[in-house]
Order: sequence, then C-alpha cells, then structure tokens
Amino acid sequence: MPDAAVHLELVFSRPETTLGVTRGAARLMIDMGYAPLCEVTLPNGRRADVMALGPRGDIAIVEVKSGIDDYRVDRKWHEYGPFCDAFYFAVAPEFPEGVLPDEPGLIVADGFGGAVVRDAPLTPLAPARRKALTLAFARLAAMRSVRE
Repeated sequence: MPDAAVHLELVFSRPETTLGVTRGAARLMIDMGYAPLCEVTLPNGRRADVMALGPRGDIAIVEVKSGIDDYRVDRKWHEYGPFCDAFYFAVAPEFPEGVLPDEPGLIVADGFGGAVVRDAPLTPLAPARRKALTLAFARLAAMRSVRE
C-alpha cells in the first residue's frame, strides 16, 4: 500500500477571524481600563464592532477588519468619528502591513488578547454628545444584562 501524501492547507475563516479579533480587541479594551460592548448601533445607523467607555468617560470605537477584502469594500469607517474620542482598526496578526490608513489607531488582536500598535488620535466629543452617547451606552448595557 503506497504512502498517502498528506497536504494541509490553512484557511482563515472570516467569521472565525472576525470573532477572534473582536474578542481580543474587547479584552484589550478591558486591560486598558475600558468597559466594552460589542455590536453597538450608533445614532447614524452604523454599527460599531466594539464601543468602549473609559474610566474618565472617554469613548473609543474599534472597527474589526477580517481581511483586505473586508477593508476595501467597507468605506463607512469615516462615519464613526463623530461618535467617539478615539477610533481604532483591529486586525488579525496575519493582516498585511501598509494597507490601512495612517490616521486611525491600530490594534492587532486574536482570540486571546491584543496590542495597540498605533495610538488613535484623540478628538474630544462635544459635552452634549458625550452625555447622550454615555446614557445610550449605559442603557444598552443594562438591557443586555437583563436579557442574558
């Protein structure tokens, strides 16, 4: 009986990659002192992958990109800025360098955690918007805790 050749091909599943990067980015936010919520709908109808409230009331939004194609077809990331003090992209370790723009912060993450590779520039929210977003964030967190 001839030896059978074994060929293994690593395929990164987008849903699995997205889940892992999201989980790692949320865990990083916790390590940084933030309270994260995943999949938060913003007042403009866009959905933030991770929105996190900091210890001083600052708000960070993290947009997860599962791969180059995900980034290239999704140009809505500019619409998150008016709803946060800091905006980050989060990508898997195998995401190619130099594809994402330099302006936002950058997080590299997997299912276990992450690291900030580039800090996000801070653009403070107006006080009235911060209050409205903070109240909406708190209400969403409370409603989710009751449903689960």
